[in-house]
Amino acid sequence: MEFSGTQTITVPQQIVWEYLEDVNKVAECVPGFQSLEEIEPEHWKALISVGIGPVKAKFTLDIVRPEMRRPDLMIVKGRGKAPGSAVELEGTMTLSPAEADQTTMDWRAHVIVSGTLASVGARLMNSTAEKLTEQFFSCLKTHLQAPSNANQ
Repeated sequence: MEFSGTQTITVPQQIVWEYLEDVNKVAECVPGFQSLEEIEPEHWKALISVGIGPVKAKFTLDIVRPEMRRPDLMIVKGRGKAPGSAVELEGTMTLSPAEADQTTMDWRAHVIVSGTLASVGARLMNSTAEKLTEQFFSCLKTHLQAPSNANQ
């Protein structure tokens, strides 16, 4: 599955970048997030629970950030397993300044889901992914655009 979009965030690019660099802050916005453990710099293990239709799965993900170019490019890769299912993902975020202390985030994600979750939830996968993406960006904007961040 391929997903992409553009988000406008009403804080300066540097603040958005600093937020995205803090994996613990970003993890709080991931729907189904349960835990995060740092293995080494730029390498984590995460536990995320996902439901697609009637099928629920708890994935243990191995996540890395193989490329970062401050303050405008970040690539995140992950792969993981749940009982009977597997997922592989890559996300790219590109930040650019916009007018009046705004930041434009162009993003794209490539996700491959296999196993039970893919076969049983195939019809619902795109709509579920869109809903989860919307929840993530809504949370991200809420945290970033909070008055405490806007005054930095």
